Amino acid sequence: MIAGNNTLISALIERFTPPIGFISNIFTAFEAIKRNKLRSMLTSLGIVFGVASVISMLAIGRGAQQEILDQMKLLGANNIIITPIIEQEEGKAEENDQKLNEKKKFSPGLSLQDAESIARAIPAVEYVSPEVVMETNAIREGLKRSTKLVGVDSNFFRRSDYELEKGSYFSPVHFERSLPVAVIGHSVKTKFFTREDAIGRQIKCGKLWLTVIGVMKERNISKQNIQHLGLRDYNFDIYSPVSTVLLRYKNRALVTRRDVQNASRGNNNNGNGGNNDDEQKKAVNYHQIDRLTVSVQNTDQIRIVAEVISRMLQRRHNGIVDFSVTVPEELLKQEQRTKEIFNIVLGAIASISLIVGGIGIMNIMLASVMERTKEIGIRRAVGATQRDVMIQFLAEATTISVTGGIIGIILGFIISVGIEQMAGIVTIITLMSVFVSFAISATIGIAFGFFPAKRAAEQDVIMSLRYE
Repeated sequence: MIAGNNTLISALIERFTPPIGFISNIFTAFEAIKRNKLRSMLTSLGIVFGVASVISMLAIGRGAQQEILDQMKLLGANNIIITPIIEQEEGKAEENDQKLNEKKKFSPGLSLQDAESIARAIPAVEYVSPEVVMETNAIREGLKRSTKLVGVDSNFFRRSDYELEKGSYFSPVHFERSLPVAVIGHSVKTKFFTREDAIGRQIKCGKLWLTVIGVMKERNISKQNIQHLGLRDYNFDIYSPVSTVLLRYKNRALVTRRDVQNASRGNNNNGNGGNNDDEQKKAVNYHQIDRLTVSVQNTDQIRIVAEVISRMLQRRHNGIVDFSVTVPEELLKQEQRTKEIFNIVLGAIASISLIVGGIGIMNIMLASVMERTKEIGIRRAVGATQRDVMIQFLAEATTISVTGGIIGIILGFIISVGIEQMAGIVTIITLMSVFVSFAISATIGIAFGFFPAKRAAEQDVIMSLRYE
């Protein structure tokens, strides 16, 4: 039994162990490369830059994909954003006079009633979240900082990127009684509550003191996303129930005595010859809410729901389009297509570099075959087979290509880091990109080294010995 096992093991070792001749051919190829270090290095430059381009391209593409996913997370993949439009009337004086004489249509503006109508009338809508944003100052213990007070409802924190660090969200009682409570952003807590727990403490926001009941986790938003997507730094926001903000601060849907006085003053100024046009033509924000986020259950229905919402709001606002309906997914998909085109162009450049590098390897190997014709003849004369010669030259081409690929991978790392630091573009290098680049370099060496190796192996022995 033991003898049988030993025989089986010996057979397996013999089968999978490379023959001595194969190893000898590989060493011979390495010796040939050592003798021509400079030429081998110059030959591999095409592969080096080609692989470096592939690594950089894949890193930029992966970074762009991750950036799109981050933006999707910020805006919500299934969300529709509705914002009010505040316009000033423009045109010639005659046209403005005619407009004054005409009966002007009234629009109530974007309001909580719009949010309730959308949630009630459209079955595909999962929830609707209104926001009222007010520029104000936060004050506590002698410290002051400008911030945004954001009135929200219970649906606002349902998005996955809003996470609570400590405390709790608003309860139904907070909304019913319009209580002066707040959930603060991470930076607000860091600024005003450095040495104590913020929960249960008060912070003055504008004219009122708000009791802190929760602290949000830090949200990392790049400056590029803030500018490109029209976002704000949520870490400095102070959130309060929307009913609290509308009741205790300002409700733009209500007509106040000041609004009546301003309107009366504006009518009186119309007969003064229009000397103070800049003061008269001020855009007044009459919208009750500043942002409306509609979450749709199915992504495929976003376009249809957006169209229905647009028509519904236009009907509710008496035909006046004083709102903007934005589908973030469409904008991000368009940006993704643009970046994919950029990656395709970059990939084409990298492919050209690799092909040029492969052609360079083929040319140098063909020249090497011509230079070493006599060496090939001597090897054949002392017993080397065509297979041995072919393996030798194929190993040389593959070694040059793989070495260039390794150098290219290192250079690709350096270029990717440089692009991220200098251009501000996110780059992510994955193990898959390294493996693909290495496989490409090895394939290039085998593919473009095969013809020179085959030509070397088919050399006539006698003619090779007589070659000078």
